[in-house]
Amino acid sequence: MRKSHPVRRVVLATAATVSGIVLLLSLKPGSDPGSADAAGGAVPPAAAQSPQGGARAIGDGTVTGNAEQTQYGAVQVRLTVSDGKITKAEAVQAPKGGQSDQITANAVPKLNQAAVAAQSADIDSVSGATYTSTGYKKSLQSALDKAAKSAAGPGQGGGSAQAATVTGDAAQTQYGAVQVRITVADGKITKAEAVQAPKGGQSDQITANAVPELNQAAVAAGTADIDAVSGATYTSTGYRKSLQSALDKAEKEAPPASSGSSDASGSSGGAGSSGSAGASGASGSDGAGQQQGGGAKALENGTFTGDAEKTQYGTVQVRITVAGGKITRAEAVQAPKGGQSDQVTFNSVPRLNKAVVEAGSADIDAVSGATYTSAGYKKSLQSALDQAGG
Repeated sequence: MRKSHPVRRVVLATAATVSGIVLLLSLKPGSDPGSADAAGGAVPPAAAQSPQGGARAIGDGTVTGNAEQTQYGAVQVRLTVSDGKITKAEAVQAPKGGQSDQITANAVPKLNQAAVAAQSADIDSVSGATYTSTGYKKSLQSALDKAAKSAAGPGQGGGSAQAATVTGDAAQTQYGAVQVRITVADGKITKAEAVQAPKGGQSDQITANAVPELNQAAVAAGTADIDAVSGATYTSTGYRKSLQSALDKAEKEAPPASSGSSDASGSSGGAGSSGSAGASGASGSDGAGQQQGGGAKALENGTFTGDAEKTQYGTVQVRITVAGGKITRAEAVQAPKGGQSDQVTFNSVPRLNKAVVEAGSADIDAVSGATYTSAGYKKSLQSALDQAGG
Protein backbone atom coordinates (compact mmCIF):
# COMPACT_ATOMS: atom_id res chain seq x y z
CA MET A 1 0.00 0.00 0.00
CA ARG A 2 1.35 3.39 -1.03
CA LYS A 3 1.85 5.96 1.73
CA SER A 4 0.29 9.39 1.41
CA HIS A 5 2.69 12.13 0.58
CA PRO A 6 3.21 14.56 3.54
CA VAL A 7 2.68 17.64 1.35
CA ARG A 8 -0.64 16.29 0.14
CA ARG A 9 -1.79 15.79 3.72
CA VAL A 10 -0.92 19.41 4.57
CA VAL A 11 -2.83 20.73 1.55
CA LEU A 12 -5.91 18.66 2.40
CA ALA A 13 -5.85 19.77 6.03
CA THR A 14 -5.58 23.44 5.05
CA ALA A 15 -8.45 23.15 2.59
CA ALA A 16 -10.63 21.50 5.23
CA THR A 17 -9.88 24.31 7.71
CA VAL A 18 -10.74 27.07 5.22
CA SER A 19 -13.99 25.32 4.28
CA GLY A 20 -14.96 25.17 7.94
CA ILE A 21 -14.33 28.86 8.49
CA VAL A 22 -16.37 29.78 5.42
CA LEU A 23 -19.24 27.62 6.62
CA LEU A 24 -19.22 29.28 10.06
CA LEU A 25 -19.23 32.75 8.59
CA SER A 26 -22.14 31.91 6.35
CA LEU A 27 -24.20 30.94 9.39
CA LYS A 28 -23.69 34.39 11.13
CA PRO A 29 -26.84 36.63 11.12
CA GLY A 30 -26.87 39.13 8.23
CA SER A 31 -27.49 42.19 10.43
CA ASP A 32 -26.10 43.39 13.70
CA PRO A 33 -28.12 45.66 16.01
CA GLY A 34 -25.25 48.08 16.35
CA SER A 35 -23.81 47.87 12.86
CA ALA A 36 -26.20 50.29 11.18
CA ASP A 37 -25.38 53.16 13.51
CA ALA A 38 -21.68 52.44 13.38
CA ALA A 39 -21.61 52.38 9.60
CA GLY A 40 -24.06 55.22 9.24
CA GLY A 41 -25.81 53.47 6.39
CA ALA A 42 -29.20 52.90 7.96
CA VAL A 43 -29.85 56.62 8.61
CA PRO A 44 -30.15 58.86 5.55
CA PRO A 45 -27.65 61.74 5.69
CA ALA A 46 -30.41 64.35 5.49
CA ALA A 47 -32.28 62.87 8.41
CA ALA A 48 -29.12 62.62 10.46
CA GLN A 49 -28.37 66.31 9.97
CA SER A 50 -31.86 67.72 10.34
CA PRO A 51 -32.78 69.18 13.73
CA GLN A 52 -35.15 67.01 15.73
CA GLY A 53 -38.03 67.89 18.03
CA GLY A 54 -37.41 71.63 18.33
CA ALA A 55 -36.96 72.49 14.64
CA ARG A 56 -38.49 75.87 13.78
CA ALA A 57 -39.91 77.13 10.52
CA ILE A 58 -38.06 80.11 9.07
CA GLY A 59 -39.65 82.95 7.14
CA ASP A 60 -38.93 83.65 3.49
CA GLY A 61 -36.82 86.63 2.53
CA THR A 62 -33.34 87.92 3.25
CA VAL A 63 -32.11 88.16 6.83
CA THR A 64 -28.76 89.32 8.18
CA GLY A 65 -27.27 87.89 11.34
CA ASN A 66 -25.41 89.80 14.03
CA ALA A 67 -21.88 90.96 13.34
CA GLU A 68 -19.76 88.66 15.49
CA GLN A 69 -16.37 89.95 16.57
CA THR A 70 -13.43 87.55 16.36
CA GLN A 71 -9.73 87.89 17.11
CA TYR A 72 -9.09 88.77 13.47
CA GLY A 73 -12.17 90.81 12.58
CA ALA A 74 -15.96 90.74 12.39
CA VAL A 75 -17.96 88.00 10.68
CA GLN A 76 -21.54 88.61 9.59
CA VAL A 77 -23.77 86.25 7.62
CA ARG A 78 -26.74 87.00 5.39
CA LEU A 79 -29.24 84.29 4.44
CA THR A 80 -31.74 84.07 1.63
CA VAL A 81 -34.72 81.89 2.51
CA SER A 82 -37.28 80.56 0.05
CA ASP A 83 -40.12 78.16 0.88
CA GLY A 84 -38.76 77.87 4.40
CA LYS A 85 -35.33 76.70 3.27
CA ILE A 86 -31.95 78.41 3.09
CA THR A 87 -31.17 78.87 -0.60
CA LYS A 88 -28.15 81.11 -0.22
CA ALA A 89 -25.66 82.01 2.50
CA GLU A 90 -23.03 84.72 2.23
CA ALA A 91 -20.63 86.53 4.49
CA VAL A 92 -21.20 90.28 4.24
CA GLN A 93 -18.33 90.78 6.65
CA ALA A 94 -15.23 88.62 7.16
CA PRO A 95 -11.66 89.12 8.43
CA LYS A 96 -9.41 90.81 5.90
CA GLY A 97 -5.90 92.10 5.54
CA GLY A 98 -2.63 90.13 5.45
CA GLN A 99 -2.99 86.40 5.95
CA SER A 100 -6.69 86.80 6.74
CA ASP A 101 -7.43 87.43 3.06
CA GLN A 102 -6.28 83.95 2.12
CA ILE A 103 -8.00 82.29 5.06
CA THR A 104 -11.26 84.08 4.30
CA ALA A 105 -11.04 83.21 0.59
CA ASN A 106 -10.63 79.53 1.46
CA ALA A 107 -13.02 79.24 4.40
CA VAL A 108 -16.06 81.38 3.61
CA PRO A 109 -17.17 79.57 0.41
CA LYS A 110 -16.99 76.25 2.30
CA LEU A 111 -18.98 77.66 5.22
CA ASN A 112 -21.58 79.14 2.86
CA GLN A 113 -21.99 75.79 1.14
CA ALA A 114 -22.21 73.95 4.45
CA ALA A 115 -24.92 76.29 5.74
CA VAL A 116 -27.11 75.63 2.70
CA ALA A 117 -26.46 71.88 2.90
CA ALA A 118 -27.13 71.57 6.65
CA GLN A 119 -30.02 74.07 6.81
CA SER A 120 -28.79 74.96 10.30
CA ALA A 121 -25.82 76.42 12.14
CA ASP A 122 -24.65 72.93 13.09
CA ILE A 123 -21.78 72.89 10.61
CA ASP A 124 -18.15 71.86 10.91
CA SER A 125 -15.39 74.43 11.30
CA VAL A 126 -13.03 74.80 8.38
CA SER A 127 -9.54 73.55 9.18
CA GLY A 128 -7.13 76.45 9.67
CA ALA A 129 -9.96 78.97 10.10
CA THR A 130 -11.21 78.28 13.63
CA TYR A 131 -11.96 81.87 14.62
CA THR A 132 -13.67 82.71 11.33
CA SER A 133 -15.72 79.51 11.51
CA THR A 134 -16.82 80.20 15.08
CA GLY A 135 -17.87 83.77 14.26
CA TYR A 136 -19.63 82.55 11.11
CA LYS A 137 -21.67 79.98 13.00
CA LYS A 138 -22.70 82.48 15.68
CA SER A 139 -23.83 85.03 13.10
CA LEU A 140 -25.57 82.28 11.12
CA GLN A 141 -27.48 81.19 14.21
CA SER A 142 -28.61 84.74 14.93
CA ALA A 143 -29.83 85.04 11.33
CA LEU A 144 -31.77 81.80 11.72
CA ASP A 145 -33.29 83.08 14.98
CA LYS A 146 -34.46 86.25 13.24
CA ALA A 147 -35.87 84.24 10.33
CA ALA A 148 -37.75 82.05 12.79
CA LYS A 149 -39.29 85.13 14.40
CA SER A 150 -40.39 86.47 11.03
CA ALA A 151 -42.04 83.13 10.21
CA ALA A 152 -44.40 83.64 13.15
CA GLY A 153 -45.65 86.88 11.62
CA PRO A 154 -46.02 90.28 13.31
CA GLY A 155 -47.23 90.45 16.90
CA GLN A 156 -48.32 87.42 18.91
CA GLY A 157 -50.94 85.94 16.64
CA GLY A 158 -48.80 84.75 13.73
CA GLY A 159 -49.73 85.13 10.10
CA SER A 160 -48.51 87.79 7.70
CA ALA A 161 -49.78 91.33 7.52
CA GLN A 162 -51.37 92.50 4.30
CA ALA A 163 -49.97 95.51 2.48
CA ALA A 164 -52.19 98.58 2.25
CA THR A 165 -51.98 101.33 -0.37
CA VAL A 166 -52.89 104.89 0.64
CA THR A 167 -52.94 108.03 -1.50
CA GLY A 168 -52.26 111.36 0.12
CA ASP A 169 -53.99 114.66 -0.63
CA ALA A 170 -52.91 116.56 -3.73
CA ALA A 171 -50.69 119.40 -2.51
CA GLN A 172 -50.69 122.46 -4.76
CA THR A 173 -47.36 124.14 -5.48
CA GLN A 174 -46.31 127.13 -7.60
CA TYR A 175 -45.51 124.80 -10.51
CA GLY A 176 -48.26 122.21 -10.20
CA ALA A 177 -49.84 119.62 -7.90
CA VAL A 178 -47.90 116.90 -6.11
CA GLN A 179 -49.66 113.80 -4.85
CA VAL A 180 -48.03 110.81 -3.21
CA ARG A 181 -49.17 107.21 -2.91
CA ILE A 182 -47.54 104.87 -0.39
CA THR A 183 -47.69 101.14 0.24
CA VAL A 184 -47.51 100.15 3.91
CA ALA A 185 -46.83 96.65 5.26
CA ASP A 186 -46.08 95.66 8.84
CA GLY A 187 -46.26 99.33 9.83
CA LYS A 188 -43.51 100.37 7.42
CA ILE A 189 -43.48 102.20 4.09
CA THR A 190 -42.41 99.67 1.49
CA LYS A 191 -43.07 101.80 -1.59
CA ALA A 192 -43.63 105.48 -2.35
CA GLU A 193 -44.56 107.05 -5.69
CA ALA A 194 -45.77 110.37 -6.99
CA VAL A 195 -49.04 109.94 -8.88
CA GLN A 196 -48.99 113.67 -9.65
CA ALA A 197 -45.99 115.99 -10.07
CA PRO A 198 -45.24 119.28 -11.87
CA LYS A 199 -44.76 118.86 -15.62
CA GLY A 200 -44.13 120.90 -18.72
CA GLY A 201 -41.03 122.86 -19.69
CA GLN A 202 -38.28 122.89 -17.09
CA SER A 203 -40.54 121.11 -14.60
CA ASP A 204 -40.14 117.85 -16.52
CA GLN A 205 -36.43 117.74 -15.81
CA ILE A 206 -36.82 118.79 -12.18
CA THR A 207 -39.50 116.18 -11.57
CA ALA A 208 -37.44 113.48 -13.26
CA ASN A 209 -34.51 114.25 -10.99
CA ALA A 210 -36.31 114.95 -7.71
CA VAL A 211 -39.17 112.45 -7.46
CA PRO A 212 -37.09 109.25 -7.49
CA GLU A 213 -34.90 110.68 -4.72
CA LEU A 214 -37.95 111.70 -2.69
CA ASN A 215 -39.52 108.25 -3.16
CA GLN A 216 -36.38 106.56 -1.95
CA ALA A 217 -36.02 108.92 1.00
CA ALA A 218 -39.61 108.28 2.09
CA VAL A 219 -39.05 104.50 2.20
CA ALA A 220 -35.70 104.92 3.96
CA ALA A 221 -36.99 107.35 6.60
CA GLY A 222 -40.41 105.77 7.12
CA THR A 223 -41.79 109.27 7.78
CA ALA A 224 -42.37 112.58 6.01
CA ASP A 225 -39.31 114.01 7.77
CA ILE A 226 -37.12 113.92 4.67
CA ASP A 227 -34.76 116.47 3.17
CA ALA A 228 -35.74 118.61 0.19
CA VAL A 229 -33.95 117.82 -3.06
CA SER A 230 -31.60 120.58 -4.13
CA GLY A 231 -33.11 122.65 -6.95
CA ALA A 232 -36.60 121.25 -6.34
CA THR A 233 -37.76 123.11 -3.24
CA TYR A 234 -41.40 123.54 -4.26
CA THR A 235 -41.78 119.98 -5.49
CA SER A 236 -40.13 118.67 -2.31
CA THR A 237 -42.40 120.73 -0.09
CA GLY A 238 -45.53 119.54 -1.88
CA TYR A 239 -44.27 115.97 -1.82
CA ARG A 240 -43.76 116.04 1.93
CA LYS A 241 -47.22 117.53 2.57
CA SER A 242 -48.91 114.88 0.46
CA LEU A 243 -46.76 112.16 2.03
CA GLN A 244 -47.73 113.28 5.52
CA SER A 245 -51.42 113.21 4.63
CA ALA A 246 -50.98 109.67 3.29
CA LEU A 247 -49.29 108.65 6.54
CA ASP A 248 -52.12 110.23 8.54
CA LYS A 249 -54.67 108.23 6.55
CA ALA A 250 -52.66 105.03 6.95
CA GLU A 251 -52.55 105.56 10.72
CA LYS A 252 -56.33 106.03 10.90
CA GLU A 253 -56.98 102.96 8.77
CA ALA A 254 -54.59 100.74 10.74
CA PRO A 255 -56.29 98.36 13.21
CA PRO A 256 -55.82 99.38 16.86
CA ALA A 257 -52.96 97.66 18.66
CA SER A 258 -53.76 95.33 21.53
CA SER A 259 -53.17 96.82 24.96
CA GLY A 260 -50.43 94.40 25.95
CA SER A 261 -48.32 94.50 22.78
CA SER A 262 -45.41 96.68 21.80
CA ASP A 263 -44.69 97.18 18.10
CA ALA A 264 -41.36 98.69 17.11
CA SER A 265 -42.73 99.87 13.80
CA GLY A 266 -45.16 102.15 15.62
CA SER A 267 -42.40 104.74 15.84
CA SER A 268 -43.18 105.73 12.26
CA GLY A 269 -46.41 107.22 13.53
CA GLY A 270 -44.50 110.27 14.72
CA ALA A 271 -45.27 112.24 17.85
CA GLY A 272 -48.59 110.48 18.40
CA SER A 273 -46.90 107.15 19.08
CA SER A 274 -44.38 108.50 21.54
CA GLY A 275 -47.06 110.54 23.24
CA SER A 276 -49.27 107.53 23.93
CA ALA A 277 -46.33 105.63 25.38
CA GLY A 278 -45.52 108.51 27.69
CA ALA A 279 -49.12 108.88 28.81
CA SER A 280 -49.39 105.25 29.87
CA GLY A 281 -46.10 105.30 31.76
CA ALA A 282 -45.74 106.36 35.35
CA SER A 283 -42.70 108.53 34.69
CA GLY A 284 -42.84 111.87 32.96
CA SER A 285 -39.63 111.36 30.95
CA ASP A 286 -39.86 109.95 27.43
CA GLY A 287 -37.12 107.39 28.00
CA ALA A 288 -38.61 105.99 31.20
CA GLY A 289 -42.10 106.04 29.74
CA GLN A 290 -41.04 103.82 26.85
CA GLN A 291 -39.11 101.44 29.07
CA GLN A 292 -41.72 101.08 31.80
CA GLY A 293 -45.11 102.15 30.47
CA GLY A 294 -47.65 100.50 28.22
CA GLY A 295 -46.45 96.94 28.88
CA ALA A 296 -43.05 97.41 27.20
CA LYS A 297 -40.44 94.79 28.04
CA ALA A 298 -37.34 95.73 30.00
CA LEU A 299 -34.09 95.46 28.09
CA GLU A 300 -31.60 92.75 28.93
CA ASN A 301 -28.21 93.90 30.17
CA GLY A 302 -25.29 93.44 27.81
CA THR A 303 -23.92 94.65 24.49
CA PHE A 304 -25.98 94.16 21.34
CA THR A 305 -25.02 94.88 17.73
CA GLY A 306 -27.79 95.61 15.25
CA ASP A 307 -28.04 94.52 11.64
CA ALA A 308 -25.81 96.23 9.10
CA GLU A 309 -28.25 98.44 7.16
CA LYS A 310 -27.37 99.45 3.61
CA THR A 311 -28.04 103.05 2.60
CA GLN A 312 -27.47 104.96 -0.60
CA TYR A 313 -24.14 106.23 0.75
CA GLY A 314 -22.89 103.22 2.72
CA THR A 315 -23.62 100.83 5.56
CA VAL A 316 -24.76 101.87 9.03
CA GLN A 317 -24.53 99.52 11.99
CA VAL A 318 -25.24 100.36 15.62
CA ARG A 319 -24.05 98.78 18.86
CA ILE A 320 -25.74 99.52 22.19
CA THR A 321 -24.74 98.82 25.77
CA VAL A 322 -27.54 98.14 28.24
CA ALA A 323 -27.14 98.31 32.02
CA GLY A 324 -29.92 98.33 34.59
CA GLY A 325 -32.42 97.77 31.80
CA LYS A 326 -31.49 101.08 30.12
CA ILE A 327 -29.33 102.07 27.18
CA THR A 328 -26.16 103.56 28.64
CA ARG A 329 -24.17 103.83 25.41
CA ALA A 330 -24.81 103.85 21.67
CA GLU A 331 -22.18 103.85 18.94
CA ALA A 332 -22.00 103.37 15.20
CA VAL A 333 -19.57 100.56 14.39
CA GLN A 334 -20.16 101.27 10.70
CA ALA A 335 -21.18 104.52 8.99
CA PRO A 336 -20.89 106.02 5.47
CA LYS A 337 -17.42 107.32 4.69
CA GLY A 338 -15.48 108.92 1.87
CA GLY A 339 -15.92 112.34 0.31
CA GLN A 340 -18.81 114.37 1.67
CA SER A 341 -19.99 111.38 3.71
CA ASP A 342 -17.13 111.90 6.17
CA GLN A 343 -18.48 115.31 7.18
CA VAL A 344 -22.10 114.11 7.29
CA THR A 345 -21.15 111.15 9.47
CA PHE A 346 -18.99 113.33 11.72
CA ASN A 347 -21.89 115.72 12.31
CA SER A 348 -24.78 113.27 12.58
CA VAL A 349 -23.56 110.13 14.36
CA PRO A 350 -22.67 111.77 17.71
CA ARG A 351 -26.11 113.42 17.76
CA LEU A 352 -27.84 110.13 16.99
CA ASN A 353 -25.83 108.33 19.67
CA LYS A 354 -26.79 110.94 22.24
CA ALA A 355 -30.45 110.90 21.20
CA VAL A 356 -30.63 107.13 21.66
CA VAL A 357 -29.32 107.23 25.22
CA GLU A 358 -31.75 110.03 26.07
CA ALA A 359 -34.79 108.41 24.41
CA GLY A 360 -34.04 104.84 25.40
CA SER A 361 -35.60 103.67 22.13
CA ALA A 362 -35.37 103.94 18.35
CA ASP A 363 -37.98 106.71 18.33
CA ILE A 364 -35.48 109.48 17.62
CA ASP A 365 -35.51 112.32 15.12
CA ALA A 366 -33.45 112.19 11.92
CA VAL A 367 -30.53 114.62 11.81
CA SER A 368 -31.10 117.37 9.25
CA GLY A 369 -28.93 116.84 6.18
CA ALA A 370 -28.33 113.18 7.04
CA THR A 371 -31.62 111.53 6.10
CA TYR A 372 -30.18 108.28 4.76
CA THR A 373 -27.66 107.87 7.56
CA SER A 374 -30.35 108.60 10.15
CA ALA A 375 -32.78 106.09 8.62
CA GLY A 376 -30.13 103.37 8.47
CA TYR A 377 -29.06 104.18 12.02
CA LYS A 378 -32.60 103.83 13.36
CA LYS A 379 -33.19 100.54 11.56
CA SER A 380 -29.95 99.04 12.88
CA LEU A 381 -30.72 100.43 16.33
CA GLN A 382 -34.15 98.81 16.31
CA SER A 383 -32.65 95.42 15.44
CA ALA A 384 -30.22 95.81 18.36
CA LEU A 385 -33.15 96.65 20.65
CA ASP A 386 -35.01 93.58 19.37
CA GLN A 387 -32.06 91.43 20.42
CA ALA A 388 -32.08 93.09 23.84
CA GLY A 389 -35.74 92.22 24.24
CA GLY A 390 -37.07 95.73 23.62
